[in-house]
Amino acid sequence: MTTTAPEPRTAEPLRLVDHLASELARAGVTHLFGVGGANIEDLYDAVHRGGAVRGVVAKHEFSAVTMADGYARTTGRLGVVAATSGGGAMNLVPGLAEAHASRVPVLALVGQPPTGQEGLGAFQDSSGKSGSFDAKEIFAPLSRFCARVDDPHSFAELLPRAVRAAQTDPRGPAVLLLPKDVQQARIQVPARAAAPPPDEPSTASAARLDPVAVSAVSNALRRAGRVLVIAGEGVAAADARGDLAELARRLGAWVAVTPDAKDVFDNRDPRFAGVAGVMGHANVEDCLRQADLCLLAGTRLPLLARGGLDGALAGTDVVCLGPEPPFVPGTALGGNLRDALRAVASGLPSCFRPCPPHSGPLPTPTPAPPVRSLGRTVPHARAVAAVEAALPEDAHVFVDAGNAGASAIHLLPAPRQGRFVVAVGMGGMGYTFGAGIGAALATGRRTYVLAGDGSFFMHGMEVHTAVEYGAPVTFVIFNNNAHAMCALREEFLQGGVRDDDVFARTDLAAGLAAAFPSLRATEATDAAHLRTALLRSNAGGGPALVSVACDPREVPPFLPFQSFTEAVKSKEGSDERHVVHVG
Repeated sequence: MTTTAPEPRTAEPLRLVDHLASELARAGVTHLFGVGGANIEDLYDAVHRGGAVRGVVAKHEFSAVTMADGYARTTGRLGVVAATSGGGAMNLVPGLAEAHASRVPVLALVGQPPTGQEGLGAFQDSSGKSGSFDAKEIFAPLSRFCARVDDPHSFAELLPRAVRAAQTDPRGPAVLLLPKDVQQARIQVPARAAAPPPDEPSTASAARLDPVAVSAVSNALRRAGRVLVIAGEGVAAADARGDLAELARRLGAWVAVTPDAKDVFDNRDPRFAGVAGVMGHANVEDCLRQADLCLLAGTRLPLLARGGLDGALAGTDVVCLGPEPPFVPGTALGGNLRDALRAVASGLPSCFRPCPPHSGPLPTPTPAPPVRSLGRTVPHARAVAAVEAALPEDAHVFVDAGNAGASAIHLLPAPRQGRFVVAVGMGGMGYTFGAGIGAALATGRRTYVLAGDGSFFMHGMEVHTAVEYGAPVTFVIFNNNAHAMCALREEFLQGGVRDDDVFARTDLAAGLAAAFPSLRATEATDAAHLRTALLRSNAGGGPALVSVACDPREVPPFLPFQSFTEAVKSKEGSDERHVVHVG
């Protein structure tokens, strides 16, 4: 006699947003970042009532996305951002574009007007009806999954699809458009047991590795005499640092990193070859020219990572490990990166070959101090050295775009136990302010944000968010009173100097100290003062800000400017400009 299993019992009907908040907590999400508004207020209400997820209110939706981005990069968990309709929704676009380009798993929950008002002149209508624009058409190209939840009963199927899409290689944003009436709808949710532990990232992708391709890569590595590994951000995303180190050890390989991946290999290891690309070290090209094979791990080698290397790459066999093919000719082994690193390493003897010496100059984390700088400014090399001296080994570092960013990427070794994050996907100025706050709130670790004054003026008032939530962030502002990289481009690449990108002097520390009395804000007058202020920030809780004056005419370690630095050097007797040399 057969019996039919009883239907699972259902709980009392509850609001869809209450179910959503519960599901986020069930998935391990601890923070939701966003900006409130009429068409997303119900979700914030549910988060507040539920208590398991902390709602964080940012000052701008772009920064809210970057908070979710920084949260995801430092925890390995899904970052979640919420925004209302209209301008709030549109402000998400550049942040989601960065997450898409850099393969960061972010879930965007975007409020919409009630479904009954769509196409009838609703405020901030983006349904695509009656001449309104279609939000789904905007977000779809920026996401791995995008859906409008028009039916409350479809949500139980759409939410897990969105989460899965964000976390499956290639990772990236997922977007759910949530009309207000759908958020408020009451639904019945089937009762179920506790959530099973999440699968290892490699479990779902192990079947995608081709054993024939793995064997071919291992054999190619065995035949190669010298190997240069260029490792990218994908190593950190796959939590594969240990696997990279083991493969490099077995190969006796040199290891270079892309500008956004300084933390994926120990910068003080004797095999470390430096940073590849336009902000990198000349030593990488020297190693590449002597290598028989270049192994790309977790990077497709985009332009910023291969600038200056194209000639050497043309004469070297290239193998790429990772879920996406490289931007340069070579052999690709797709699938989960951690699986690929382990599979290839298992095909090599434990001690395959000794580590050969570097051929060129080793990358120098703290070069000799410059001879002089303009006025009472601090050269980037000295400022970065002061940061290095104060930086805790477990700190996270977020580096913004511009001259200060190029100098930090080139000169500052990554902390051994923290992230070193650079947003090179879209390169948005101001990314670090939100991202650093998201990382600090998620991990509780001291987090350093290194940015110029140009980036600060875009999104630096998120300092207020750090103050409000007590985030342990140290903001280091390299203030040259300019969009200095733009000014140098105008001089070097456009044949003249304009004043468009040079600003009147601003005392940022004094202004912020007046605005936020509880913020420890300091204007560092020299490198020693900068180091002291940073050490003081490490010892205290909550946020701190240190501004240091820099010279807008200082030439950063940036490849497009290299051909001009020697000309400047030849005129040192009459020119007050200080040159930082690449490599």
